[in-house]
Amino acid sequence: MDEPFSRLLTRLEAASFLRTHGFPVAAKTLATLVSRGGGPPFQKFGQRVLYRAEDLLAWAEARCSPPRRSSAEAE
Repeated sequence: MDEPFSRLLTRLEAASFLRTHGFPVAAKTLATLVSRGGGPPFQKFGQRVLYRAEDLLAWAEARCSPPRRSSAEAE
């Protein structure tokens, strides 16, 4: 195995992981995004949805706006 082992996270663990890293996301939001799309990449193990930590962070960071100095700055 070339890459280091990366533990897969359950939906509750994924939401907690994101909150710990400053991204306020609820487990219920992740569940909605699984069915509607637009959420972080996931894998299925039977009925269970599992996430990789690096995928969660990449998804959350991609949703952030660029740094701003004022709320008046254009999108």
